[in-house]
Amino acid sequence: MLPQRMKKVMTDNPKTLANLIDLVNLPSTLREFMGQSQTSRLGCFKRVWSYIKENNLQDPNNKNLVNCDEKLKSILLGKTRVELTELPALIKLHFPKQPR
Repeated sequence: MLPQRMKKVMTDNPKTLANLIDLVNLPSTLREFMGQSQTSRLGCFKRVWSYIKENNLQDPNNKNLVNCDEKLKSILLGKTRVELTELPALIKLHFPKQPR
């Protein structure tokens, strides 16, 4: 059973959901990080999040900040610190815009 919010997204704008789950070819920097040549935007975000958790990159004093290591910097525009709210937008930059 889907949450009410997800049902609304699927019925109001099915392209939004499709953009999150459609497989796309990754650019070289993201391909090296992910270790695969294709993934969805959602899959990429999940992989980045698990990498952050596995490597304890969240700031211990402020869990809303991520201290980027060299590997993470390569896909997040070279930033040394990123707010969690910025992550989806920074990851989205690697994915081509879908025609309407």
